[in-house]
Amino acid sequence: MKPALLAEWTKLRTVPGPLWLLLTTAAATAALSAGAASVLSCTPAGCNGDVTRASLMGVQLGQAPVAVLAVLAISGEYGSGMIRTTLTAVPRRAAVLAAKAVTLAGVLAPAATAAVTGSLLAGRLALPSPADQALSLSHGPTLRAAVGSVLYLLLIALLSLGIATAVRDSATSIGIVLALLYVVPVVGAAIGDPHWQRLLQQTAPTSAGLAIQATTDLTSLPITPWAGLGVTAAWSFTALSTAALVLHKRDP
Repeated sequence: MKPALLAEWTKLRTVPGPLWLLLTTAAATAALSAGAASVLSCTPAGCNGDVTRASLMGVQLGQAPVAVLAVLAISGEYGSGMIRTTLTAVPRRAAVLAAKAVTLAGVLAPAATAAVTGSLLAGRLALPSPADQALSLSHGPTLRAAVGSVLYLLLIALLSLGIATAVRDSATSIGIVLALLYVVPVVGAAIGDPHWQRLLQQTAPTSAGLAIQATTDLTSLPITPWAGLGVTAAWSFTALSTAALVLHKRDP
């Protein structure tokens, strides 16, 4: 396993694409979060809305470069034919996939943490006192939302890696992942039947997973915060399990 991890780390750090995608994740997340926080209607008594969730809204944009990075981590090798070299060097295909997942999570975790921390800092700067105090990490619900947002981005990366491994084509994989992240929530919001709308919000990886960011009116949510993140984790686990099976059965 160690040689596989070293090989994947070498691949990621020796090409410029991953670094730019990680920087884009942090910058895009913090920028959109600052914009969302700045438009909240606030008074000295407080703000109209969930300030933590608004300040973390940038995660919805930052997940896009995360997904692209994860897809390219495997599909780029299929496109160049380098996957044959990888599987020759490490014949245990499950070890190859596991090494890619661990390495991807390892390089993404600091960027995701920086993105979420930057978002909360931007929210504190944009909001008047004392409303900005709700964004302190000493506030339990805010800490849960921050940690959960980092975990959410990691899960989206693993979901994207699993899909890309099974599909093998970069453009198709990116299209599938972005549809899951952005099109499915729009479809859910457009459904007229409240029952089906709520069901989709409870089972879609984005709408369920982002419930972790809510800190107010939790009883009105379609799904509780940690259960929602669990749904996203189930999507990621299923995608990686499918990818491992397909990788084992199929020639590169």
